[in-house]
Amino acid sequence: MTTDPSVPPGVPAHTQQTTKWAFAVATFFEIGYLKPGPGTWGSVAAVLLWAAAALGLHLPPRELLLVLSAGIALALVFGIPAATIAARESGREDPSFVVIDEVAGQWVALLGCPAGWPYALIALVLFRIFDITKPFPVRQLESLPEGWGIVFDDLAAGLYALVVASLIRIWF
Repeated sequence: MTTDPSVPPGVPAHTQQTTKWAFAVATFFEIGYLKPGPGTWGSVAAVLLWAAAALGLHLPPRELLLVLSAGIALALVFGIPAATIAARESGREDPSFVVIDEVAGQWVALLGCPAGWPYALIALVLFRIFDITKPFPVRQLESLPEGWGIVFDDLAAGLYALVVASLIRIWF
């Protein structure tokens, strides 16, 4: 931990020590400080990274799935401890500036998504709906301890979005 006289936006002024790597990961490299709706900005950033791989690099579906899966794994391995540290150091249970959970959940919603903006937008809208409304058992996952609860409810919302988006693609 290092003493940081310029505490990041959204962190109470009484918190004078921040763990820089944890705040970088938790805020997804400061995306979480954007207003309004930092969670939506985190989701949009995740979609834009997916689009860069799917549409910009033209990765084949199998390779895109592997890249996305690796991204989700990294978001979990680093995001859970980062979210825990950021929550503790900010003195808040689930700080709105922590958006690594939205990034991971949005990437889950994009698993198997065909390359194309309409599909990405459907996944984005569905994920935000499920993340905000938190249908059963998503809300119950928030009760997991610290970073686990912060991240796992969004993974569940991402799974709901993935299933519904897949059904939409099948039916339409």
